Amino acid sequence: MDISVELIKKLRDATGSGILDVKEALQNSEGDFDKAVDYLRQKGLAKAAKRSDRDASEGMVELYSHGDGRVGVMVEINCETDFVARSDEFREFTHEIALQIAASAPKWIKEDQVPEEVIEHEKEIARTRYLEEGKPENIIDRILDGMVEKFKADNCLLLQSYIRDEEITIQELLHEKIASIGENIVIRRFQRWERGESIE
Repeated sequence: MDISVELIKKLRDATGSGILDVKEALQNSEGDFDKAVDYLRQKGLAKAAKRSDRDASEGMVELYSHGDGRVGVMVEINCETDFVARSDEFREFTHEIALQIAASAPKWIKEDQVPEEVIEHEKEIARTRYLEEGKPENIIDRILDGMVEKFKADNCLLLQSYIRDEEITIQELLHEKIASIGENIVIRRFQRWERGESIE
């Protein structure tokens, strides 16, 4: 099947993928642009998973202040080489993560960092509320499972919807960036402060 140069260029501009990957994606999707984008995203996620065990000790610390100093964020994001750490693409990604943290106020990076006692506390509060509302005991556990998943999605950075595109999570955005840059990238740690909040 013949693929036009214009379509190849359009897909490269949209995804940042290499020309051979773009051609392969368009061939596999019979010239359907949206299917080719999905193909490249899936391929990128597979590549990203392979890179995830590589050491990432370079990178940068991004400082971000929002709303005339109402919210401040510091985030450390690591990559494998100093060359990538100095690239515009990596710096833009780091800034986007700082924006996400400022806007969405996560408490943890990933779900395995959420303390079990926090989950149990949230479940207990919800269980009491559902019982007071008269919900039957036998369905409360199912409701609580969904509530826990939502709690994690709201409070774990990697599970949150990306503020600029709610169709993808920060985890998916990270994998896309790993595939695009070609190095392992790790969101190492962050701190978020909001003016007037308790310091306890």
